[in-house]
Amino acid sequence: MRNNGGRPREEKKELHKTNQAIRVPEVRLVGDNVEPGVYKTSQALQMAEEQGLDLVEISPNAVPPVCKIADYGKFLYEAKKRDKMLKAKSTQIVVKEIRFGPQTDEHDYEFKRKNAEKFLKDGAKLKAFVFFKGRSIIFKEQGQILLLKLAQDLEEFGKVEAMPVLEGKRMIMYIAPKKKK
Repeated sequence: MRNNGGRPREEKKELHKTNQAIRVPEVRLVGDNVEPGVYKTSQALQMAEEQGLDLVEISPNAVPPVCKIADYGKFLYEAKKRDKMLKAKSTQIVVKEIRFGPQTDEHDYEFKRKNAEKFLKDGAKLKAFVFFKGRSIIFKEQGQILLLKLAQDLEEFGKVEAMPVLEGKRMIMYIAPKKKK
């Protein structure tokens, strides 16, 4: 027996109301094994019982609530499986940042360009920015030239999503990776 630290045992809250927990006068039934339509809740429960299945409320906010006659365990399993498939299909977009100063020298620029190239090859989005400290804001043209040079050098690996824009003390530019064939 596991010690739960003196906390009262938590009841698992059901994700959907089923059978007797559905307390509305009428429901809209959908599904494969029934004629779709609005039925009295008692009638829908009886239909589910005849088939040896559960009455599951799938859309409680609809008027009347939408229910389905199904095996609740199988229904949950399929919902979990569907969510897992959707999660697998969605892709996470990683944004990598590269920071320059307005007077970044050639060696530093080349080093950062190689890193940016690697990020784009790995499929990450790139946020390149020039940070202006103090009075260095007078070099904003140099910052813009630096970012445009970077965009030109990375042309074969990614495309510019947003041209350089000055936001406060930063000039920011976004580059998205090119789709792999």
